[in-house]
Amino acid sequence: MILSIVAIVVGLVLLVWSADWFVDGAVGVAHFFGMSTFLIGMVIVGFGTSAPEMVVSVLSALNDTPQLALGNAYGSNIANIALILGVTALIIPVVVQKQAMSRDIPILIAMTVLTVFLLIDGNVSRMDGIVLLLAFVAIMAFNIMSELRQKRKRKKSAAADDLDSEYGSAEKVSIVRSSLLLLMGLLLLIVSSRMLVWGAVNVAQALGVSDLLIGLTIVAVGTSLPELASSIAAARRGENDLAVGNVIGSNIFNTLVVVGLASVIAPIQVADPEVMSRDVPIMSALTLFLFLICIPVKKKNGKRVSGFGRIGGALFLSLYVAYLVLLGIQTV
Repeated sequence: MILSIVAIVVGLVLLVWSADWFVDGAVGVAHFFGMSTFLIGMVIVGFGTSAPEMVVSVLSALNDTPQLALGNAYGSNIANIALILGVTALIIPVVVQKQAMSRDIPILIAMTVLTVFLLIDGNVSRMDGIVLLLAFVAIMAFNIMSELRQKRKRKKSAAADDLDSEYGSAEKVSIVRSSLLLLMGLLLLIVSSRMLVWGAVNVAQALGVSDLLIGLTIVAVGTSLPELASSIAAARRGENDLAVGNVIGSNIFNTLVVVGLASVIAPIQVADPEVMSRDVPIMSALTLFLFLICIPVKKKNGKRVSGFGRIGGALFLSLYVAYLVLLGIQTV
């Protein structure tokens, strides 16, 4: 019991600490390469924090239980939108840039539609998995090429070549520190979240809490702790793009790579009908709702802003609580 409490305290401290390192490193890398913090949040932060889900999916496929990858991926997607963006919006209003509204969120919606289409026959074959992985590669190539084009435009308009020659040496020194912060932050995020979940589960069991309640609360939230911690840290620093990119990137990674890898290793049969009747529809509805709630609204100053504030955040959190309640009712 004492060891479990120590694990909770140490895990929580490390989680907060490593999230700050991770965000600082990601922002530093973005500045060094002249990339937007949104793209770094999507590619590095989003995919990096989804590494545990990928490991779980591969191991489940190797252990002849690839269907676990579906629940893992789709449950994480639901938590990313409803829980993580909900909490983030309570800290700082979520502002979505025009690029995300016109390109990235629609891509996420399209990939969700692709998922539904592939699941209509009740399984995800190896060919389906290859399609998902190829779609992921195409999206990443498209995003990186688009970002490089934007970078060249910014250089031309701001005569950035002269600035690079003047400040290049300082940036070259900072990239080493930023990369180390990024890698160490990610490693500690994953380790500390596991420590926290392990300690919390042991304490809950010692207090007589049911396994069902533990699964619906501690374990469910625990798998999203790296994304949650990094998004909160980004919001506290005003790096809103990083938090939004984190969620979009993580959901794309879960939908395409986590499920794709597992199905390539071992075809997935949807053994639980509730995946199609509950999890996929809820994930799809939340993804569409994210787009709708972020439709630009004209402010008093004439500017049009995409995103949502504390009311939207509270709504997302309420939807996540409702999802957990539904899980509990259907599991009993």
